[in-house]
Amino acid sequence: MVDITAKLGRLKLDNPTVLASGILGVTKASLKYVASNGAGAVTMKSVTVEPRAGHHAPIILTYEGGMLNSVGYSNQGIKEAKKEFISLKDVGAPVIASITAGSKKDFAFLAEQVNEMGFAAVEAVISCPHTPGFGTMAGQGTPDSTREITAAVRDKTKLPLFVKLSPSVQGIGEVAKAAEDAGADAITAINTGGPGMIIDVKTGKPILGGTVGGLSGDALRPIAVRCVYDIYKSVRIPIIGTGGVMTGEHAAQMILAGASAVGIGTAVYYRGADVFRKVCDELQGVMKEAGYKNIYGMRGMAHEE
Repeated sequence: MVDITAKLGRLKLDNPTVLASGILGVTKASLKYVASNGAGAVTMKSVTVEPRAGHHAPIILTYEGGMLNSVGYSNQGIKEAKKEFISLKDVGAPVIASITAGSKKDFAFLAEQVNEMGFAAVEAVISCPHTPGFGTMAGQGTPDSTREITAAVRDKTKLPLFVKLSPSVQGIGEVAKAAEDAGADAITAINTGGPGMIIDVKTGKPILGGTVGGLSGDALRPIAVRCVYDIYKSVRIPIIGTGGVMTGEHAAQMILAGASAVGIGTAVYYRGADVFRKVCDELQGVMKEAGYKNIYGMRGMAHEE
């Protein structure tokens, strides 16, 4: 019998699949729906201090290589989020709070706010590639800024702390080590890539409302696997391998590269909300065929001589 239970520090999961932030995590009801479809853990849509309308439509664009999204952190703000995300024990899976901000002060404030809401962990997102004032467009993601933001959040919460990194930084292992040194309990690798752009040749204008968007899906997966591989060599804390995971085989690649769990986002669009159950079933088949009995014995095997 193949065992696919997983651990992210002190957080125990029935299986290694995690709903990535930004996908079906707008309400508590949507998180319950995803959990009922087999997710090992679920992440709420990233919340900011104040409400945000985000970019104007269209905000999502599919193309032959994957997907571009230019949502722009549309959310209700932390005040309303505290009303929506309450009594989380009945969701059916551990719930991760996703927070993002333009400054370490606001990150610290958000960490304080989510402390008493019943979340299992908090994820600090410092890696959005397409929203002015946030992530890479705010200069976040360097080792120094990563260390400062992680320390600021760590100071305000005792919840397990995950830090979500960008694939666009140089030396991602060094960035991950800065997060670990500042108190992170796990690394989420990675956020969307780019940003990218697609132009409508009839109008001569970019199609997305935000002009550019973050790249996800098939085109991102090889980069995500490489990032997980590099981070595994640099830190001792767990990694949530995220980016283009569509199948059990893709999940296995992430785990072999060093991930303890796998984030799933864009695949919900292509394979439906029950993609979590499908990926788990497929992963068990891959593991059984390869002779792996559990996630722990499989993790990081791509590094073996």
